[in-house]
Amino acid sequence: AQGERSVEELAAITKLTVANTSQHLQGLRRSGLVTSRSVAQKAYYRLTDYKVVELMAVMRSIAENNLGEINRLVSNYLVSKDDLEPISHEELLKRARKGAVTVIDVRPQEEYSSGHVPHAINVPLSELKKTIASLPKSKEVIAYCRGPYCLLAFEAVAQLRSKGYKARRLQDGFPEWKLAGHPVDQQ
Repeated sequence: AQGERSVEELAAITKLTVANTSQHLQGLRRSGLVTSRSVAQKAYYRLTDYKVVELMAVMRSIAENNLGEINRLVSNYLVSKDDLEPISHEELLKRARKGAVTVIDVRPQEEYSSGHVPHAINVPLSELKKTIASLPKSKEVIAYCRGPYCLLAFEAVAQLRSKGYKARRLQDGFPEWKLAGHPVDQQ
């Protein structure tokens, strides 16, 4: 959902072997969920349709509603990291239009370039410590990343709060933002 990637890139991100990643991707391709193209010796994969993000959201919701273990993990690991209510899409749009918040996209630069929330600043989590002082303390900072369980946004909020910033995270991530039909900018 973050853009086209090579098998090798996906293997590195998921910490799987290239062979294992390739096998998973071929299964997804046979199922019609992803499509691929080849350039020389490399295969690149992308979602066949952005509706796959919607399918994943439905599957996540079913798992959350029917598997107690997932609810315990979410509650124990993620909710405990975020004692403030996450901000909704609608609230973020309203507050951003008024200039009342600073929005940061903590995904890697290549993901940000493929699409992001309008007026969001790209501050990859790996660079946040170096650039945190450049963010205005007079505005609440809203962080987002890849989805509702993406740890990058949770970590960014924790770092910002430790430095005295008022910070919250978007209730979910960029794929859900785009799927909802909200405006998207590209670099």
